[in-house]
Amino acid sequence: MNAANRDVGYWALQGPGWLLLLYLIYAQAIPAFDYDLGVAMGTQESIEQITAVGTAFFYGFAFGDLVVYIPLLALGLLGHARSRNWGRVMLIAALGITIYWPVVNLAAAVAARGAPGWYLPNEGDFWLVLPPIALWAVWGTWRLSRELTRSAGRT
Repeated sequence: MNAANRDVGYWALQGPGWLLLLYLIYAQAIPAFDYDLGVAMGTQESIEQITAVGTAFFYGFAFGDLVVYIPLLALGLLGHARSRNWGRVMLIAALGITIYWPVVNLAAAVAARGAPGWYLPNEGDFWLVLPPIALWAVWGTWRLSRELTRSAGRT
């Protein structure tokens, strides 16, 4: 895709994608190195709010994001911007994760309601932010699959 072919859909994928990447670096990569710093920054929940098991899972997501999700998203966005099919494939993989994690987080928040030691003061924020992220990723996956189909045979 050359610069002349970069339509609104291209920017609707790239713009939020880069914002998500920056957010993940801030909210997940830093806590992967120091979870308590993430709590102090307000990007992670404390042990008092979600129990030791909850913080272990949230740390696990932060670490997984650091070693898998962030690199996939970064390389996918770069490759897509360069009109490379490998970039589209990597971005589709990252968007699959972007569909998955909001669903997991919402399901866990609902399942943990009322559990001893579990208290999310702003669960409503989860419901405002996570569904649109997942829907954007579904749309992006569809768009990229169409791009791959159109570019079949090109590298």
